[in-house]
Amino acid sequence: MPKVSPHDVTNLLLAWCDGEQKALNDLIPIVYSELRRRAHYYLKQEGKGHSLQTTALINEAYLRLLDCRKIDWKDRAHFLAVAARLMRRILVDYARSHHYQKRGNGVQLVSLDQNRVPPVIKEPALVALDDALSALAAEDERKSEVVELRFFGGLSVQETAEALGVCVDTVMRDWRFAKTWLSREMRKAAEDPR
Repeated sequence: MPKVSPHDVTNLLLAWCDGEQKALNDLIPIVYSELRRRAHYYLKQEGKGHSLQTTALINEAYLRLLDCRKIDWKDRAHFLAVAARLMRRILVDYARSHHYQKRGNGVQLVSLDQNRVPPVIKEPALVALDDALSALAAEDERKSEVVELRFFGGLSVQETAEALGVCVDTVMRDWRFAKTWLSREMRKAAEDPR
């Protein structure tokens, strides 16, 4: 398949929202390959016996994205932001339903120092990170979105700034603050075996 520019993806998203079925047909292979790449990364180092497979994760994310047709898509970065949020929800829901442990029980600290690619996160740590991100969102929604886009979505600082409609410096300030805040919250969760 030929390389598709972010501008092409944006145009296809906008055309799809305007009801053009051909745009959706052209968008599906692009969207599917992007989601599959992300899903594969999240699942490739899970422990043996992990029952959620790449295909299942990608199919669930894809179905949820199709339900998002009424979103006023702005561009490729906006699409990736929504996809990141959906993937996070699916993974966390799976972790909570299949291997949920009490808060702090076996939680490992997760480093957010990765520039673009999230590290492999085992399920208890994923649940703890999700809890901490939800708490951060209650304090400051944008900072939580920055983490979600960079950590789960794999967006660059520039793409994150575009998706949120802020400058690059703001993203960097939010990223630094959020990493410190989340690290503190996850450390508390690991120490609190409630």
